[in-house]
Amino acid sequence: MNSLVFILKIYIAYILDLIFGDPYVIPHPVQAIGKLISFLEKRLIGFSNKKFFGMILNITVLAVTFTVCYFLQKFVIVEIYLMYTVFSVKCLGDEGRKVYRILKEGNLAKARKELSYLVSRDTESLEKNDIIRSTMETISENTVDGVIAPMIYMFIGGLPLAMVYKAINTMDSMVGYKNDKYLYFGRCAAKLDDFANYIPARVAGICMIVAAYLLSLDAKKAWKIFKRDRYNHLSPNSAMTESVTAGALHIQLGGGHFYFGKWVPKDTIGDDIRQVEPEDIVQTNNLMYMTAVLSILVFALIYLLELFIKS
Repeated sequence: MNSLVFILKIYIAYILDLIFGDPYVIPHPVQAIGKLISFLEKRLIGFSNKKFFGMILNITVLAVTFTVCYFLQKFVIVEIYLMYTVFSVKCLGDEGRKVYRILKEGNLAKARKELSYLVSRDTESLEKNDIIRSTMETISENTVDGVIAPMIYMFIGGLPLAMVYKAINTMDSMVGYKNDKYLYFGRCAAKLDDFANYIPARVAGICMIVAAYLLSLDAKKAWKIFKRDRYNHLSPNSAMTESVTAGALHIQLGGGHFYFGKWVPKDTIGDDIRQVEPEDIVQTNNLMYMTAVLSILVFALIYLLELFIKS
């Protein structure tokens, strides 16, 4: 009975995210985590041994996050609310649709501005096709850290482990940069994020291939490009889902971009069979949604099956 209640809580949290997206009125736990990271960063980054004190930041943030969530999960309403905040399905889909609608209006300047909120690359000089590809890449990549990874960790360790994952993700987004300021201080956060996403990214890739089949896209091509190009990225995880999207839609993603004014070369992902078009953003959103639905059903089934075998 407790197991069914646990799964029901996850499903309620997932449905709440589909309906409401990120809460903007009620306090978001990631904001609290971000404030904790900023507080510690200001006090630790000045030390000469940046690797060590960067590690201290990671340990402190994760310990505080786990402990707070461990006690808060005793209150059911609070637990479900916090579970709901770790998902980003609706928010991710909405952001993609915003760029799509602006592109359909023909306003490239506004599309570049909207995209700049989603990606770290320079967007000021991107052309229409680059904007489309960049949007598709961020939806595909964030299917892992905004949907599948928190879902996996929630099924494994409930709210505390899922929120620990979000803390890892938040630390990477705040200090995990390879620039002069964070190269050593943020290395632990970046490596930890790679580790935490390693299995979820591969699970997401496989689930997305099945999702492509269910959406009558080219699942065979998605599998082929996944096998061939899933490591064509500076990150060990990002191309897992990007390669599936590229294969399923017969387009090419990846390639170099400017970051903070500096050109960063990257391998391409997929075959350049046709030019991308705005509707490909909609298809990428559909892939993300179908992957999320498929995953939560499969994970619940595996969870129940494991309990049945143990009993």
